[in-house]
This record gives sequence, structure tokens and C-alpha cells, in this order.
Amino acid sequence: MTPRRRWIMLCCALVAAMTTTCAVSGVAYLIPALHTDHGLSLTQASVLATVPTVGLMLLIIPWGALLDRFGERRILTVSLCITLLGTGAAAAVSAADAPFWALAVALFIGGLGAGAANGASGRIVVGWFPVRQRGTAMGVRQMAQPLGIAVCALTMPFIADRHGVTAALLVPATVTALGLVACVVGVIDPPLVNPSGAQSSTPSAPVRSDNPYRASSFLARVHGVSVLLVIPQSMLWTFVPTWLIVAHAWSPTTAGLLVTVTQVIGALGRIVAGRVSDVWGSRMRPIRVIALAAAVAMGTLALTDWLHSPVAPIVMAIATVASVADNGLAFTAIAEFAGPGWSGRGLAVQNTAQYLATAATTPVLGALIGAAGFPIAFALTALTPLIAVPLVPRDPGDD
Repeated sequence: MTPRRRWIMLCCALVAAMTTTCAVSGVAYLIPALHTDHGLSLTQASVLATVPTVGLMLLIIPWGALLDRFGERRILTVSLCITLLGTGAAAAVSAADAPFWALAVALFIGGLGAGAANGASGRIVVGWFPVRQRGTAMGVRQMAQPLGIAVCALTMPFIADRHGVTAALLVPATVTALGLVACVVGVIDPPLVNPSGAQSSTPSAPVRSDNPYRASSFLARVHGVSVLLVIPQSMLWTFVPTWLIVAHAWSPTTAGLLVTVTQVIGALGRIVAGRVSDVWGSRMRPIRVIALAAAVAMGTLALTDWLHSPVAPIVMAIATVASVADNGLAFTAIAEFAGPGWSGRGLAVQNTAQYLATAATTPVLGALIGAAGFPIAFALTALTPLIAVPLVPRDPGDD
């Protein structure tokens, strides 16, 4: 396995992982078109946007167990076929002007298949990359979520406006088809145990068949910290377009462009954070720094927005980048500690916890914004990363 080959494989895994974001999050960008062009109420359109996430959460942990048992190549191929079936069916159902429930079923099937790609790549990173490169490699892999959102934000509203919802629904299907090809062509499962031991595990994270959750509280604490850190991330991703358009009177096009640019910068920030963790030889210390930076950035955003400062959108961009930078580090730490035999389930638990936190807090934050305004909501979400700072565990093996 040459260095060039492993990085090509990682890029293939990145494309495969983008399918989850596009299949699950893409419909949210069609809510206005579904409401105005298809006659759905805002409630019905919002339900459609939520349906893929429900399917994702139902099977994400079982997909993780299958990844651990049968390897990533085979399970990703099966799951991406299911996702392609669902996303393709959604476009076909929309073209046929079928009932609301038929579109919901198709989107639900797409969400069911998306869970495997969402929790995959832990075995690839830990199995094929040496310790000194894993943080950077996982940072590249974790670009999938912001890049997927950027693709949807740039293409789906525009296509829906010019060519209709059916054409826009082809975007997730196309990304899924590309991800399936990338998986079949580029992904190779590593051996569970590398004879040299240099790539299969770290000294503090041996390949194990026993349950790593029983070994220590490390994984549970990483999950808890990640849940706290995902709240400002979710707040910014969900409500920033409304904040820019309604509170700051930006045009939808300009707001969408800023969101897209911010997502791309955030994706690059994950690589930088991963590289820093490789240089430091630590996954947890950078997470502490990022949590503190996110708390400061969110607090500054609340203050500048309350003062109606023109620099508030710039602060928002900084806060967005800070709020997403930790994700790859947490994934790397979980994959290393859990080992190839448990990384699929460990990453599935991680994703499930974050999705549940997002689903639980988004309505609360929306109600808070409606009652007290954006500055108060920004200020309160600054507290969660601040709470996370002392809860970040030590790296395994540290005294």
C-alpha cells in the first residue's frame, strides 16, 4: 500500500461519505419550492426534510456493527445501493407527481442506506495510515459533511428555482452514484492486524475484540464532549441563513454564497486541526483549544449582533469554522481507541448522539430566537463549548 494509493483511497471514502450529507440534508434546501410549487404546507415540507434523518438514525448503529463484522468495502457497496435506490426513487416519485407519502417513503429508504457511509472510514484510517498521519487523514475524511452541505446549498435551490424540484432531487442521486463508483473502484479493507503494528494500532489503542466501552470512560467522555460541541455547530448551520436574510436583510443569493464559502473554509479547518493533532501527538489537547475558541467566538458573535455591528457576519464565519474543527479529531480518537473491531460501532454511537442532540436542541433554539432574538440564542450556545472544556478526557496513555 503506497502513500499515494492510501490517499486516493481516502478521497474515495470522502466522496462516499458525502452521499450521507446530500441524501439526508439536501431536502431541507427544497422546503420553499415544495411549499410554493408543490402545494405542501410548511409543516409537510419540514416533515419531508426530517424523514431521511429518521431513517439514518434507525440503522446507523446496526450499519456500524456490520462494518465491524464484514469490512467497509462490502457494507458500503450494499448501503450505497440502497441510498441510490431511495434518492433515485425520490426523483422519480416527484416527476410522477405522486402523493406526499410516496415521496416520504423514498426519502426514508435513502436515509436508511445512508447510515453506513456516515460511520465508515475508521478502519481505513486506522488500518492504512500511520499514527503520525491519522489526524490529518481523518480531517480529510470529515470534510465530507461541510462539502456535502456546500454542494446542496449551491445547487439544489438554484436548480429547483430554474428546473423544478424533480431536477433538484437528482443532485443527491448523482452524488450517491459517484460515491458508489468511488467505493467499488477505490476502497480496500485493511487487514485487522498489521504484522509490523505500525499502522493497525497505537501503543495506547491495541486491536481489541472486547468491548472498549468497558475498558474505561474515554469513549463515553468523547461522545459527551462532542454532543456539547455540536450544539453551536447545529445552531449556525441551521439558523444562519435566516439570520442573514431576515435580521440583516441580505439577499438569499448573497447569504447562500457566504454560507458555502464558510463551509469550505470549515472543511479545510478540519484538515488543519488534524495536522496539528499529528504534530502534537495528541487528539484531546487540540479539542480543548477548539472548544475554548468556539466559546469565545460564539460569545463575540452574540455581542457584535446585539450591538448591530457590521463585523457580525465575519465573526459568524469565524465561529462556524471553530465549531466544526473538532469533529475529525473526535473521530480519530474513537477509531484509534476502539480499534478496527469496534470502530464502526464507536463512530455510529458518536454520530447517533450528535444527531439526537441536534434534533432535540434545534426546536428549542428556534423558539428561543423567536422569543428573545438571535443575540440571546448565540450567547446561550456559547455556554456548551465552555462546559465541554474541562470534560475533555486525557489522551489514552497519558499520566
